[in-house]
Amino acid sequence: MSDSRPVDLAIVGAGPAGLAAALTGSEQGLRVVVIDEQPEIGGQIFRQPPRNFQAAPSSAFRSYPFGTQLLQQARADARIRFQLGTTVWGVFEPRDGGRGVELGVSSQEGGSIIRSKSLLIATGAYDMPVAFPGWTRPGVMAAGGVQTLLKSQHILSAKRYVLAGSHPLIFVLAEQLLKAGADIAEVAISRPFPGLKEMLSAIPVMSGQGRIVADLMRSLMALRRHKVPLSFSTTILRAEGDGEGVERVVLRGVDGSGKLIEDTERVVEGVDGVAVGYGLLASTELARQAGCAVYWALDRGGWLVRHDGDMQTSRADIYVAGEPAGIGGARRAFLQGRLAGLTISAATKGSDKGSKDIRDVKAAVSQTDRFAATMAKSFAPNLAHLAALMDDAAVLCRCEEVTSKDVDAFLQQSPFATSVNAVKLGCRTGMGPCQGRYCQMSVAMKLADRCNMPIETVGQFTAQAPIRPVPLKHLAKMSMD
Repeated sequence: MSDSRPVDLAIVGAGPAGLAAALTGSEQGLRVVVIDEQPEIGGQIFRQPPRNFQAAPSSAFRSYPFGTQLLQQARADARIRFQLGTTVWGVFEPRDGGRGVELGVSSQEGGSIIRSKSLLIATGAYDMPVAFPGWTRPGVMAAGGVQTLLKSQHILSAKRYVLAGSHPLIFVLAEQLLKAGADIAEVAISRPFPGLKEMLSAIPVMSGQGRIVADLMRSLMALRRHKVPLSFSTTILRAEGDGEGVERVVLRGVDGSGKLIEDTERVVEGVDGVAVGYGLLASTELARQAGCAVYWALDRGGWLVRHDGDMQTSRADIYVAGEPAGIGGARRAFLQGRLAGLTISAATKGSDKGSKDIRDVKAAVSQTDRFAATMAKSFAPNLAHLAALMDDAAVLCRCEEVTSKDVDAFLQQSPFATSVNAVKLGCRTGMGPCQGRYCQMSVAMKLADRCNMPIETVGQFTAQAPIRPVPLKHLAKMSMD
């Protein structure tokens, strides 16, 4: 069934970028709808437990104090229509041939179509999946998943953890786990300890980032206070157990280039949980399905949506803000969302896109560029290192249970296969419910190594509607409209 209330601006994602754009658009007189899969607004960064929980505010508000007011204003703005617990599974051209877009959405109430003059994609990011022996064992989770359980339900996924990765989220999560009463056996960081030159070069970009730096220092001090071993140039090699779960973790040394060092394996016993955080991938599946141009930038989140200075994509009437435009943190996402809200409002009303408000927000966005670029460079994942963790038995595609050995066998039989979509057709990788979010990077790393090609050359899985699982009855009901 089609929604009978067409809007000026549809926003997918209720994180900092989406909420900032929604408030800005509503202030400018636009009819706005915000759609998000979660039951509450805030996105991952400002994810909160249910309102009937008696809980202190998330530590994210300590780093980003604007978040409290942002959520309060969004909840109080009656002009914004929220459709929460709702999945956007496809973007389509209007059936009447007019301008704008039509969105296929699905919720507990059923399937429907939302018509909008403009679309803002603010879908955030997710943890980069890393395939290694034992990564599918119960107890092994992405750092963001462990954090989500803590934030949303105050649940610890395990009692004694090993944290492994290269992203600064690892340090924040470690502090949160300790505060919740968990035991941390070790934190293993694959990158080397920052040298003096690297630390000095970062100082000029720290202006205005005092809270974030202070929170990072606070997390490191918490590790020290609890006497948690912190190991640099160390990576996870395997997660093992005599049963289905995790009982021990094997770690190994890594040199400055990311190469595994021989004869440095050691075992951490008595572990029932592993949190892995080697980086983030921008969630661009909806944008790619809509036909927006993308480009590859590993340090900023993989495949990113190409956009201009007004946050407009290569598709008319479709804009982007936040992590799909490049990983850069909550404040940058907030500012990009506000910029998108202003430029979309100007385009809708036919007013000047060079107004003072727009110029001021563009300047503020630019000020976040250097810090975001420095952080991205410092903590960029080393793909050669991550590819070396995959052994023959490692499961690459969890949905279809395709192993690394299966992909190797296909590539040996098909020497002219040079794209991830060719592997998809031959091995069914990426054909499951997650549509390749868990396996695309691993398949691309393996294929790029096999063909001696840059990873961006082997491409990405074609994003097709529905990009999320949708009940057939929802599609059937819509087809009858």
